[in-house]
Amino acid sequence: MKDTTASMSLPDRLRQIIATLKHGLVERDEAVRLVLLAALAGEHSLLIGPPGTAKSELARRLHRVFEEAPYFERLLTRFSVPEELFGPLSISALEQDRYERQTRGFLPEASIAFIDEVFKANSAILNALLTLLNEREFDNGAGRQRCPLVSVVGATNEVPDDEVAEAFFDRFLVRLTVAPVSNEGFMDLLSLPAALETPCIDAPLSEADRSALTKAADTVVMPAEVSELLAELRDFLSARDTAVSDRRWVKIVWLMKTAAASEGRAQVVLWDLCLLPACLASDAETQVEISDWLTTRLGVQAAFLPERVTRAVEAFEAQVMLEQRANDLDFDESGRLRFSPDVVTEDIAEGIAGAVGDAKGGAGATRMTYQRKRRYGQIHIDARTGQIDDLMQRLAAYRETLQACIASLAQFDAQALWMSRAFADAARTHLEGTGEALAQLEARLGQARRGFEALPRLDADPGTVPDPVRFD
Repeated sequence: MKDTTASMSLPDRLRQIIATLKHGLVERDEAVRLVLLAALAGEHSLLIGPPGTAKSELARRLHRVFEEAPYFERLLTRFSVPEELFGPLSISALEQDRYERQTRGFLPEASIAFIDEVFKANSAILNALLTLLNEREFDNGAGRQRCPLVSVVGATNEVPDDEVAEAFFDRFLVRLTVAPVSNEGFMDLLSLPAALETPCIDAPLSEADRSALTKAADTVVMPAEVSELLAELRDFLSARDTAVSDRRWVKIVWLMKTAAASEGRAQVVLWDLCLLPACLASDAETQVEISDWLTTRLGVQAAFLPERVTRAVEAFEAQVMLEQRANDLDFDESGRLRFSPDVVTEDIAEGIAGAVGDAKGGAGATRMTYQRKRRYGQIHIDARTGQIDDLMQRLAAYRETLQACIASLAQFDAQALWMSRAFADAARTHLEGTGEALAQLEARLGQARRGFEALPRLDADPGTVPDPVRFD
């Protein structure tokens, strides 16, 4: 079985590994995927949640993914000392006036580590961990020891806001809120055996596998449209006073490239941005906000956002109503007609005569009124309908683009390793909803067009070209 699995492509092997990691864990699909992806990218994960939510079990399973990967696990308290993580002092080294630790079996020589209640450590431990997590080096005595660390999975009930903890918190690229099983999954939880065995991986990833994946990720292309959307997201977060370090943005790009390479792709695509909520926020509420922002922007061009097209439609509707109600006479502020030789024609004169009657003028004179719908030349009407036709053609073309985008999402989702079902469903629902909203707006544009076509016409005068309807 191991030989057969090892001969599979990397995406197929990873798909099988994910299925094995998830076995027996209820509602931990996203955590399994993102913790594994972070490890493949050489990054660290932080699980935030109450005790008893399978955080340690997830880390124990992760270390079996990697071949010959020493595992280290420790629960920290406010009384923990450096010896618990980094090893005891070497007596033989002390005899030679060297302050060194015996690190065998401890964190500096582990490949995968789980540190529970990681923020309860004192500042001395956290400062030492900063270098270990970021540079993969440990200050041991007078020298620095190179560490084989692949990934650390940290766990905590809450994240403190002091300066040292904030710097340490930033070292965890993936940060997931792990909640107790929902009511919907509770019955599945009850059906689990009391002693849940940690499953074995048939063909764990070797150092050569990891090296090949890293080389492939180095060649993955980052398209301009993805970079531009990241810039928009950065502005969105800045407006919300959500700080994201430059280092984190660089690591996020690497995570997306690793995701693409692990699926056999040569470039990052828009859908890879589904990984961002867990990398940019530490609390579930903010992650949901970022996810919602992404699902409303992925595959949707700003020029065709329904709210923007709605403004255009409303502008045309208002214009056609204005022109339908317009008349040819010019009234002054008091409501009296302004006389002008070029507008006092025979039919107007008859209307005025009927309105005046026997009035002799003065303060009690009957106010002269006259109503005649304004008439429009063909040039005016063609200009209005032509502007609408242009917008309708662009909307129709864009709705075809949306359909292609929905098909692209479905194709991506069918082979994706890292996209969550909830994100895929939300993105598809929004794309379909956008298409339906634009179709309704097209129908309203058609109604406005018919309104312009029905305007009263000048008999012979072709009219003039009006200023375009503005809606930007």
